Amino acid sequence: MKTSRTALALLAAAGLVATLGGCSRIEDYNDGGAAQPVADKGTAAELRLGYLPNVTHAAAMIGVENGYFAAELGADTKFVTQTFNDGTEAVSALLGDSLDIAFIGPGPAINGFAKSNGAAVRLVAGATSGGAQLVAKPEITGPEQLKGRKVATPKLGNTQDIALKKWLADERLAIGDGPDEVTVVNAENPQTFDAFRGGELDAAWLPEPWSSRLVVEAGAKVLLDEEELWPGGDFPTTVVLVRTGYLRDHPQTVQAFLRGQLAAVDWAAANRAEAQDVVNGALEQLTGSALPEPVIARAFGNITLTADPLAAAFPRLAKDAVTAKVAKSAPDLAGFADLDALNAVLTASGKPAVDAADLDTK
Repeated sequence: MKTSRTALALLAAAGLVATLGGCSRIEDYNDGGAAQPVADKGTAAELRLGYLPNVTHAAAMIGVENGYFAAELGADTKFVTQTFNDGTEAVSALLGDSLDIAFIGPGPAINGFAKSNGAAVRLVAGATSGGAQLVAKPEITGPEQLKGRKVATPKLGNTQDIALKKWLADERLAIGDGPDEVTVVNAENPQTFDAFRGGELDAAWLPEPWSSRLVVEAGAKVLLDEEELWPGGDFPTTVVLVRTGYLRDHPQTVQAFLRGQLAAVDWAAANRAEAQDVVNGALEQLTGSALPEPVIARAFGNITLTADPLAAAFPRLAKDAVTAKVAKSAPDLAGFADLDALNAVLTASGKPAVDAADLDTK
């Protein structure tokens, strides 16, 4: 384990990282999001999938490990996977044309759409609802007690970073280094875990399984579950984003991929204990260690796997980034969602279609 001093130094350094670097292929889509002619080129020769080793990306890991994606894609499409440390890296890969589809947080998804002037990426499905919490030292029982404290999020401008800063603004708590302010630092989740256990952090807003790790293994208490901030407790934590060009050229391949995802979601719902084991096994392969049973069980209890992207939440999420001072203005999300492929798959399987909340029109 890193020492507390090392963990704190890493936190300070990580807080200086920019939200989204330049991408070499954005110019390929620099049409302001204008409609493109249909150009179905048939089955894709390759599908490159990206996701994060987080429990909130469980559908991706189940689809990969149980072979659902590969089975639906068939032998004619080479299936390649890559994992990322955070959504900012994944969206950069999409914009740089080195990835075709990604499981990603709503914040980076919106950033990718805005960065490319609404042209390079499309929201094609949901993946996970719920699974993000603000956890803190046990003695912190209310927002006011965060004054003069350090609170971590995974990445500057990521989904949890925006959620924390929006919530602090709503609570009229200033962000800064003063005694009456809340210091927000950004670091990779393992660094946050080490720093919290070492006493260098007071709280953190994290996705699963990291909020559960801090609770079960580091003695943190839940100060706020993000579901409390949303009507009905439903909010998107992970969604599926695809390159616009890939969706345009290979719509049948995208449908095949979504059939694989739906199979993963349905199997997890019917086989909860086995699903936890599959995800934990994948995490062990990807990170080098499995989660303790109490952690994976708690994490799974906080999420819902769903293909519904909960599109109606995205205008609010875009505005929240402005309130959080992560973005200067909320992007126009017209055309952000393209749920035709998903709804075709849902209809064919006898399931109800999902609503794009008018994000599919320009």
